[in-house]
Amino acid sequence: MSGRGGPDRPSSSVPFPSGEAGDGTARGADGLDGARRGPAAAARTALADPLAGRGGADPVKALMRRHRELCEKAVDPLEIAAGLEAHGVTDRTAARFRHRDVFSLAEEMYARVTRPESPAPATRPDAPAPARLGWTVRTLLPGLLCAAAVTGLRLTHGRPCLMATAAGILAVALGVRAALRRGPLGAPATPPGTTTWTCWLVGYALLGDGLLSAAVRGGPDGLPDGTPGTPWTLTPAPVLALAFAFVPAAWCAHLFAVHARRRLTASHGLRDFTASVRPLLFGTLALFLCSLVLLLAASGAVLGTPADYAQGIALGSLLLLARLLTVHGAPHTPTAVLTATGAVQLVALSTVFAGRLPGCAFLAVPVRSVVDAWGPGGVPALTCGAAALVLLAHADRTLTRASSHARTPAGR
Repeated sequence: MSGRGGPDRPSSSVPFPSGEAGDGTARGADGLDGARRGPAAAARTALADPLAGRGGADPVKALMRRHRELCEKAVDPLEIAAGLEAHGVTDRTAARFRHRDVFSLAEEMYARVTRPESPAPATRPDAPAPARLGWTVRTLLPGLLCAAAVTGLRLTHGRPCLMATAAGILAVALGVRAALRRGPLGAPATPPGTTTWTCWLVGYALLGDGLLSAAVRGGPDGLPDGTPGTPWTLTPAPVLALAFAFVPAAWCAHLFAVHARRRLTASHGLRDFTASVRPLLFGTLALFLCSLVLLLAASGAVLGTPADYAQGIALGSLLLLARLLTVHGAPHTPTAVLTATGAVQLVALSTVFAGRLPGCAFLAVPVRSVVDAWGPGGVPALTCGAAALVLLAHADRTLTRASSHARTPAGR
């Protein structure tokens, strides 16, 4: 195993010590004490391992050389354990180094590494109260700005409505940027295209249902101007709920990071950690969805419009899972899924208009069937729901790994 492309497991050319393990125990790979194996077993070991009779090689030291940079930069044994796991080391591999699991092996590697200054193992405490207050206030900005934009949208009509909508979109975008810059939802960088397609999905939640409904009826004849009774209507309730959902999303991400870190500290094996984090992941998602349902109900009641629960829940789940994966160092799959979801919605709209061409009516049949069965909200509900399930399966494999939590702070 090597951080520079070497093999993940110690090769057979690196012999194991015949008398003692790296952690000070005297157990062999078969669990028997070396002292109880007798002269015959010792002779067989010496024949199989020519270096054992000359004091034995140190496989842990060889492993440390291969991962020297990881060992020197780690601030605690947990980071070494996570790094080893990321390179394919399992508890079975650790047994070849005379350790019960990867965590025990990492503790020895951390204790034996030579540093200019030997700092004590650092524990990452939860975010202090001022920091939590700071990112909590920032996560309120998208909701407050969106509420102001919706108010301006409902008080204006015609051209002033379009101007108010444009100003509101810009203000909400700035609020979202501030909310995602730091805190539990903050990530160092996101791949190109993530922001574009996320904006498309949210914009579709606001404009897409009305546009699709009008397109199926042969329209639209103009732009949405907020006038009641126009063919192209706006659906601000899901967007308003999603904007305020930044607050529960940030707290759910914070709690997930904190409790996953604690389980990483308390675990004694990779399987043990995975088994303890999996229910935490599903519980975090369930807590967020409960909060989102309440926000959707409140938004629909305040605005006097139906709350599209299916579309809102599907889109909210998709965005939360994508952000969790991005924050924990796995941004590429969420970007691909968001891109595919936005592209499918764009194609669905395009097929309705393409179906008006001579001889191309068959192109609009699938989308028209969905609209007839579930309404215009069925298209985003199906696309976002399927994408959320894909990301949930990916998160179940990725966010339950120790390497996903090695350097993730609980709050920033």
